[in-house]
Amino acid sequence: MNAQDIVKLKDQALAEADLSASLHDLEVVRIKYLGRKGLLPAIMEGLKDVPPAERPGIGKCANELKQALGARLDEIKARLQQAARSASRQLFDVTLPGAWRFRGARHPVSQVIEEAIAIFARMGFTVADGPDVETEWHNFDALNTPADHPSRDTQDTFWLGPGKLLRTQTSPVQIRVMEGRKPPVRIIAPGRCYRRDTTDATHSANFHQIEGLYVDRKVSMADLKGDITFFAHRMMGSDVKVRFRPHFFPFTEPSVEYDFSCHVCGGSGCRVCKNSGWIEISGAGMVNPKVFSKVGYDPDTCAGYAFGMGVERIAMIKYGIEDIRMLYDNDVRFLSQFG
Repeated sequence: MNAQDIVKLKDQALAEADLSASLHDLEVVRIKYLGRKGLLPAIMEGLKDVPPAERPGIGKCANELKQALGARLDEIKARLQQAARSASRQLFDVTLPGAWRFRGARHPVSQVIEEAIAIFARMGFTVADGPDVETEWHNFDALNTPADHPSRDTQDTFWLGPGKLLRTQTSPVQIRVMEGRKPPVRIIAPGRCYRRDTTDATHSANFHQIEGLYVDRKVSMADLKGDITFFAHRMMGSDVKVRFRPHFFPFTEPSVEYDFSCHVCGGSGCRVCKNSGWIEISGAGMVNPKVFSKVGYDPDTCAGYAFGMGVERIAMIKYGIEDIRMLYDNDVRFLSQFG
């Protein structure tokens, strides 16, 4: 190939570049002439076979081809890219109002747990956790639950095999903490629990609890009442009243159940509180000395209280939810109210 042939090749390449209607077409032209296996590299490779006298002229023409085609390709590429940007702007109407993007909301159960953690943190409580699959020892035996207690029946508990079950409460976390830590202990244990309850408006086989434990040398029922009352005022409002009623639990002695005054009617009686003016929350009491002995604590030098509360129940009271199943139906219309 002589110099005249290269000049003709340059004119041909520029013409093909001018006919490119897209960036893809332009890339095809570039590869054909300037690519690693294109025509120009082939010409340069063949210079070694050209007579020495002709090499300068052919090399000069080849360089002019490379520079001219490269400049033309850059020019056309810039023009095609600008046309594409203009077309995309024409497809977007800047006068339209912004599109609303739905913002997610924290689940009411999560909100109650987070708020409870924050409230108890102000009283010096830390968060502890434990496994959902528990041992019979931690869930029943260490909590002084008799072998013939109804809660151990298969009608009430999800047994997974000998000595293994889905925990029926978060109280086993208290046992695990006391087994691995010496007093003082001040923890809360929020988590999921499982019981063979028939699902209805107020019961579920899968629910959440927050257990609390405070153990030290001098802890009294007055401490328990003061801390529960503080929690009630921060969670439900300063006008909420708290009452304690005698009860029995195997793992506390003495034991109480505690109620909050109905926030709907203010204690005068309504459908929510069944006209009693009170809403039952859960149980509490002073830790039974037998529980201390099972975890290696000296019941003569240790004292403490424990309490529990249902998260779903508090959420239903706090937000006026009438059916616990609404918390788990995953209806976005309902859950979005709590954003």
